[in-house]
Parts: sequence; structure tokens; C-alpha cells
Amino acid sequence: MNNMDSKAKLGISFAIIIAVILSSNFNFNWYTLLGQDTRTTGSMSHGTNVKADTLKIGYFPNLNHAQAIIGLENGDFKKILHNDKNLGNISLKEFVFTAGPSAIEALYAGQIDVAYVGPNPAINGYVVSGGEGLRIISGAASGGASFIVRNDSGIETVNDLGGKKFASPQLGNTQDVALRKYLIDNGFNTVENGGNITVVAAKPADIITLFLKKEIDGAWVPEPLVAILKVQGKGVILVDERDLWPQDGRFVTANILARTDYLRDNPEIIKKLLEAHVNETLWISQKLSKTNDTEVDEKNINELTVAFNEGLKKITGKTYPEDQLKDALSRIEFTYDPLSASLNKIATDANDLGYINLGGDRDIDLGSIYDLDLLNEVLRSKGLNPVR
Repeated sequence: MNNMDSKAKLGISFAIIIAVILSSNFNFNWYTLLGQDTRTTGSMSHGTNVKADTLKIGYFPNLNHAQAIIGLENGDFKKILHNDKNLGNISLKEFVFTAGPSAIEALYAGQIDVAYVGPNPAINGYVVSGGEGLRIISGAASGGASFIVRNDSGIETVNDLGGKKFASPQLGNTQDVALRKYLIDNGFNTVENGGNITVVAAKPADIITLFLKKEIDGAWVPEPLVAILKVQGKGVILVDERDLWPQDGRFVTANILARTDYLRDNPEIIKKLLEAHVNETLWISQKLSKTNDTEVDEKNINELTVAFNEGLKKITGKTYPEDQLKDALSRIEFTYDPLSASLNKIATDANDLGYINLGGDRDIDLGSIYDLDLLNEVLRSKGLNPVR
């Protein structure tokens, strides 16, 4: 298997490290903040052992972060925190990101305490900290990513990919790794690695534009981009990523990540956050449950799409068409299970591509990336099976 160019590897590693150093030492806002009450910047000291009076939570305006988008908009998260009188008056601050590395930088800088993030940013942050700075405390979503191509691209099977141009949301992100691994597994490679396929990184809105202008032949993207490109660009799903995962087709696309110092010093706050997250996950899952194993109840799916759009409108001023949301939701599972086995494979793929360095003998143990004790306490209190 060909690795990425060595300069690209070093560039990715140093970009992450430099960003961490700079954002830890300067009062600089590395990320885009949206909404009315999310404009806090600056750094926080680590390891002070002082109980917090604030929980700063980061998330994306993505469908696979629906628990945060819905639960923060409808007040469920705040209500659970405030109902525990033993915690005192805990302030909840929201920060909206558009890219995983920015969320990781903010965690390192102490600008946020927890974040909903994809698996690759979580792995990168863990590796850069030497396995010390961050912990996955819960799962959030599985699935909801596909390789979609233009219906007039001439691509009907995997054999037609040569000489084409594709997009992913960000260099080294979860979908970018999936795309490049898929190409290699099927005998193709990118131009920079001696092949004839071009892969470009572009923001979600730009991917839609490139697709509609026929400047790319396809893209490996998360929902609801897949659903949007199906409708607006008349795209065709070439690969539903669930089909690449053996047995049950489940693979992690979002987790909750926490700073280890905040987790250590404020376990009761984190436990309340996880209680809210589990409640929201159960509510969403109930709305998506099928009647007679055939179809989702129309009233339930309507309630879910309205709730998501209300939260999305609060932070972005925009909403998605309900028919596209319903289509996208058919390819996502919301879960508190972190699906650890899939994270190991994602890490191996990223390591093989040169995006991360797990050590020659895999001396960085990803098993330590998880701290699920508080989540399992919440699950047991609700009569649910623990996860691992």
C-alpha cells in the first residue's frame, strides 16, 4: 500500500501540533462561532483541581450531532444540569464548529470542555497528546456516510473510477480516509501517489457547488450532504459506507470527547451531560423506530425533523427540506455505544495512509482513549445494558 507523500504527512502532523501550541498560549479564536450566546474566547488553565461552574460544549451543525442540536435548543441539557441542586448553578455555553481539528484545538486550549466530534479528529487529538489529554466518554452516531457520484459522470461500478475527480469535506477527516482507503483497496490511487484520481478537500457548501457545476465527479460525504446531492444534483449512491462494515454495518461517525482534566475534576457535571445525551438518543431512536419492521411512523419522523430544523435554525439561520432530512435519517443510527471495534479499524486506515502515527509496533494503545464509567453508571440507572 502506498503512503501519502512524506511532506504531506509532516505537514498534517506539524499543523496539528503548532495549532495546539499556539491556541494554548495566546488568546486567539481558532474556530468559527455561530449563534447569539457562543462568543467566548480565551484559554483556561489545566490541572487546577477547581470545580467548574460552567460546561462548555462544542458540536457541529451536522445531522450526526443531532442529540446536541436538539437537546441544547429545546432546553433538555440545561434542565438536567439545573435540576441537580448539588451541582449549584452550572452555566452551559455552546460553541459551534465547522471542522474537527478546530474542535480539538479548542479542547487543548481549554476553550471548551467536551465536544461532539468524528472518529478521526478524536484519534488525532489523542495521539498528539500522547494518550493523555482527551477521552471518549460516549458514542453518538453510526453510519450516515456515502460515496455519491453524478448520474452523468460515467461511473456505474467501481471499475469506472479511474481518471475521475472526487471531493471530501477535509484532508484527513473521517470521510477523506474512507475515500482514499476505498480507492486503494480497489486498485486505484491519487495523483500525488502516482495514480490518476484527484481528491480535493472542500467545505460542504462548496462540495454542493462543485457537484452541481460538474467540476467533481462525486464525493464521500456525511449526511445530510448525501441526501442533498441526491436531490439537487441528481446524484447516485455508489457506496453506502455501511456496506463496507461486516456483520451489522455499524461504524462510528460521532463520539463525545472530553478533556481529561475536566472529566477528572467534574465527574458529576459530565454524568449529567451524559444523562441528557442518553435521554436525547433514546428519544431520537424511538422516533426512528419502524412499525412492524417496515417503515417509520410519519408523525414520529415529522417530530424529529422539526426538532432538528429548529435547533439548526437557531445556530445557522437555515433549515433543511424535510424530505431530504427523512432520506438522510434512513441511513443513520443514533447510539451512545462508542463502537470501539470500528474506531480501531479507522485508526489503522488513517495510520496506513500517513495521517497519524501509531508507532512502528502500534505502541499507542487506543484502548485507553475510552473512559466509559460515567456513561455506564447512567445506563445502569436507566435499566440499560452497559457498553465497552
